[in-house]
Amino acid sequence: MTAGQTITRTLTHSPLIAVVLYVAVVGGLLATAGFAIADIVSQQRALAQTADLLDQLQGRKQRSGGASSAQRPGTPFLEGPTVTVAGATLLQRVATAVGNVGGTIQSSQVDVLGTQAKDGFVGLVVSCEMEQPALQKLLYDLEVGMPFLFIDQLDVQVPQATALAEGGTGRIRVVLGISGQWQGGK
Repeated sequence: MTAGQTITRTLTHSPLIAVVLYVAVVGGLLATAGFAIADIVSQQRALAQTADLLDQLQGRKQRSGGASSAQRPGTPFLEGPTVTVAGATLLQRVATAVGNVGGTIQSSQVDVLGTQAKDGFVGLVVSCEMEQPALQKLLYDLEVGMPFLFIDQLDVQVPQATALAEGGTGRIRVVLGISGQWQGGK
């Protein structure tokens, strides 16, 4: 007697086993279909959120929640008739943000001819000093405010313990690489 004949004989003698197997197979198929539908719905939600974010970034749609829009007036792009003026606007925006958190700018370098310049991006490298808790506030202000700015580089230098023991200020040195998009040339 083969295995197939043994299974057939067992299922014909006990229909309860056949019904249980049938219900298990149908339940498995329904569960698989349910998971597939849930995955499709989840992907559609993610696509809708991404499309909404893209519309916001391209300026076609206002942000939801009027309070945040009122607090952050301005355009999402750097303004200015030339790329040089847009670079100055970027420097002014970053200098204001650093000043608002009690920091001081040590040096800055605007990059209007860099690798991203052909895509309309203006870069800025700023070296500054501030208290450690102020760094989080600064990064939040730069990334949430208008115009949209992107942190490309972040280098933080914390003073050594010996410098603090000798009466150092405890301020950290931060080098930020920041870029923003300028649309004046398009």
